[in-house]
Amino acid sequence: MPIGSSDRINVGVLVERASGERRVALIPADIKKLTSKVTFVIESGAGREAGFDDNTYVDAGARIANLREILGSCDVVVKVRPPGVDEMPPAGRILVSLGGHDPNLGEFLRKRSVIHLALERIPRTTRAQAMDVLSSQASIAGYASVLEGARALGILLPMLIAAAGTIKPAKMIALGAGVAGLQAIATARRLGAVVHGFDVRAAAREQVESLGAKFVSVDANIGAGEGAGGYAREQSSDQQAQLRRALSPHLATMQLVITTALIPGHAAPLLIDRETLGLMKPGSVIVDLAAETGGNCEVTRPDETVTVNGVRIMGPTNLPSIVASDASRLFSGNIRSLLAYLLEGSSRLQFDASDPISGPMLAGQSTARTSLAAA
Repeated sequence: MPIGSSDRINVGVLVERASGERRVALIPADIKKLTSKVTFVIESGAGREAGFDDNTYVDAGARIANLREILGSCDVVVKVRPPGVDEMPPAGRILVSLGGHDPNLGEFLRKRSVIHLALERIPRTTRAQAMDVLSSQASIAGYASVLEGARALGILLPMLIAAAGTIKPAKMIALGAGVAGLQAIATARRLGAVVHGFDVRAAAREQVESLGAKFVSVDANIGAGEGAGGYAREQSSDQQAQLRRALSPHLATMQLVITTALIPGHAAPLLIDRETLGLMKPGSVIVDLAAETGGNCEVTRPDETVTVNGVRIMGPTNLPSIVASDASRLFSGNIRSLLAYLLEGSSRLQFDASDPISGPMLAGQSTARTSLAAA
């Protein structure tokens, strides 16, 4: 499907217009590494909130343009969040963004004949590791979750010895020892908390303990095991209930709880119910990183803070934007690796349903092998 008027792919980077989104999909340093094969067109102001002004993009070899010009001239549009209706590429063009689990977006793109390379669907394989935006952004979220939780606590995380007395270190636990949970454990440990970790996957124990945290073991029939992509397998409602009761006495001793349990394509597992909240100490804080898919806590509300019995439950859905500059650096590195892979050995952007990386990203979209470049 040749598109364009030169022998180079035109890639457009748009401003992120979603509320609270400060990241940018590509930064100047990564653009500079691809300019031998790709022409980049940046919407004016796209990187401003992340600390990258238009001049830095021009210095990297990109061109600045407005939204209409980008949509009219670019073969590929790259964003962090899915574009709004007025930002959609024309028929036959390529969109690279998050939003792969949104059925409404998928249907809308199909009707417009826009091919979506959905970033959530990048497989968790060794070959695709450098392109995995979920992992890179989860690492940022795990770090930021501890900072946000510490701000909300009425106590310090580290032990403090002063002439006026001694302050004991706070106790923290991460429920879920994936990328975000492990980063939260490492961050809380560096800040001086007494750190614990839990995961239904037995293999996670070694990772938790390698960071100097104590692994919490529970005596329950919880259906432990690893599913696709390294995530935990989905549990039955009875198994989840047993797990909640087994975790309750441990959570009752914690001041800071970070929950990160997710199962792709399903609602987040319920790990903390109202009964458990009633056992926790007033002033404790829960940061629920699964808020966007229903939450690991029964009362979680996306992007709100709920207080129950003196316990604060925070439901942030976009923590990476708090540290937008570094979050953008990692996101951009993932996109650069993806584009380099799709351009490997050619000046044409190539992908098809049988490819081990682009195939899952297409998720069954009706497109034959595609080679995108100029006529």
